[in-house]
Amino acid sequence: MAVIRDIDKALFPIKTINTVVKLFTSQLEGCSEPDLALLSIVTGLIENQLTSRSNAVQLPDSPETNVLPRFELETVENLYNKFHLVITSSVETNKTKAYATRDLVKRVSDVIWNSLTRSYYKDRPHLQSLYSYLTGSKLDCFGVAFAVVAGCQVLGYSDVHLALSEDHAWVVFGPNGSENAEITWHGKGNEDKRGQEIGKGVSARSWLYVNNKPVICTRHMEVAALVSAINPALNANVDASEVAMLQQELLWLLYDLGHLKKYPMAIGNLGDLEEISPKRSDIPCSSLFEEAIESARKYYNNQHVYPYTYQGGYYYRNNMYKEAFESWANASDVIRLYNYSRDDEEIYKEFLEIANELIPQIMKAESSGFEANTILKKPQCFANLLKFYDGICQWEEGSATPVLHIGWAKPLVNTISKFDSDVRAQVNIVCDEEKLMKKNGSYFNNNNNNYEKENTTVIPKLNVKEQSTSNFHPTIEALTAACSEKILNPEYLLQGDGSPFVGGFQEQELTDIKIKVENEEQISDTVLEGVETSLLENVTCDVKQETFGGEYTIPIQKKEEEKENGKPGPSKPTEHLVLKEEENEENELRLKKPTVVLHSQKMKELKDLLLAEKLNTHAISLHLTAQSQVQVGKKGREGDTSVRPKRARRE
Repeated sequence: MAVIRDIDKALFPIKTINTVVKLFTSQLEGCSEPDLALLSIVTGLIENQLTSRSNAVQLPDSPETNVLPRFELETVENLYNKFHLVITSSVETNKTKAYATRDLVKRVSDVIWNSLTRSYYKDRPHLQSLYSYLTGSKLDCFGVAFAVVAGCQVLGYSDVHLALSEDHAWVVFGPNGSENAEITWHGKGNEDKRGQEIGKGVSARSWLYVNNKPVICTRHMEVAALVSAINPALNANVDASEVAMLQQELLWLLYDLGHLKKYPMAIGNLGDLEEISPKRSDIPCSSLFEEAIESARKYYNNQHVYPYTYQGGYYYRNNMYKEAFESWANASDVIRLYNYSRDDEEIYKEFLEIANELIPQIMKAESSGFEANTILKKPQCFANLLKFYDGICQWEEGSATPVLHIGWAKPLVNTISKFDSDVRAQVNIVCDEEKLMKKNGSYFNNNNNNYEKENTTVIPKLNVKEQSTSNFHPTIEALTAACSEKILNPEYLLQGDGSPFVGGFQEQELTDIKIKVENEEQISDTVLEGVETSLLENVTCDVKQETFGGEYTIPIQKKEEEKENGKPGPSKPTEHLVLKEEENEENELRLKKPTVVLHSQKMKELKDLLLAEKLNTHAISLHLTAQSQVQVGKKGREGDTSVRPKRARRE
């Protein structure tokens, strides 16, 4: 029978939040494997005693803000021993094996599953800890997953770990976490999927499994998971301040020790707590929300939605409406990666609240006065609104169940109608089949999922290897190849002196490189398509783009002209330079406009209606709710569960 360490026993009885922080510090810094059962029992005991109506206790009068009821070692130790006994007496194990097997994981989950009380609603609050399991035989979905991992730890298997999406939990095990298994249910039912591999078939494309980019926990991150799952709520509107303070202190401890850097939701949870009651002046809550987004981008390929909705909610509550629109658009840009399913109820409700409550409230507030700074006069806000709905529409595409209905359409058309036609006209709407390249100009790609290339002009690079297999004249091929590598010798191009290249070429190759033209040589766009103009300018070649997909001309200054002018150098301004300057001015004006790239079939077909001077709101509503589009553009992506930690705003 395992025992609690003497160093931990010495911290009892627990009477303050500081004592709990010391216990967690001792476990996180003094153990290679923090004791999940002990820490879950302690936090569960405190949470339940301070939030449960039947167990609520009166706090002692004290000037200290971190005071807690007195919790004795005997209470914790009895529950701790009980959990160890339940697991070890029910599961036979062969410790000659270094790693857990699927059969072992299934047997541990059977022990937890079969001992639960069946006559209760599993998604009630305060049921995620081992304290709830050991005192009431009740666990929510996250609690079942956590209990299985803690049970495997009791049996001595260090390879079994939690895998967390934004609304689901399962386990990974085996060498390097190479195997995974469902060990609980999801939603309101209690379908038995225990032991099965996760996310097979259609479900793999649902948000529930985050495209196989879950948070795979270390043992220390599992401590972060149990802390993030703490629920301070007394009821729907009021929190137990002591429980919220305990959670906040423990999250800061884990943050400072580096255990939250790969856990975006826990960072966002800490940001919410800091917004309500700031504890640290060096790291404001706004920075935490940004850090959560960066974590999701860096470690999970930007597949997580909640970091953006955390940030959007913060901006909304602080009347930063322009920024909120951008965050919500970025959240929708992530959800477009998935196919909607009925398992995605939580994220559906999140987007529905944004679309049908928060955005209309913003519109109401902003339309009450027409000061210069109102977002209704900002085309970028209109662009982000379109991007938000475009993501929702693409989420629907390829899904068995429709997302949009008239309840979505009415708020959308009401919101769009608040933007004047001259504001809407300033938005550059591009449909994705246009490949971000249009006649007479190029567009920005503001797709959030290309965040590393955000706000950069998309110009295809010339693949010299591919072009070299073509049938064009070898001098043209050599010139374009050399331009792309920036090794042409300007002296040779201007005066014919020296080598045409900066080293590295044999004499027999030079003959093929020399370009002899009297005035200008017309070159097919197939050769130079995608060559960045700056590369040609570096070798004193001036590229004039007549049209995208048209012809290019490269004027080459003749040596005889230089002699007539009396000195080498650039010629007089030509018509080509004038045209290029005009073209650059047009491109600059175009690129100053906010651009949105539409991907969903519904929104692309709405383009003309959205930009019309007089909106046909009835036509927009009918088109938006048309179910014929649901199966268009199926997304072939590759790649009971947990109730996610409470994310309702804590007032």
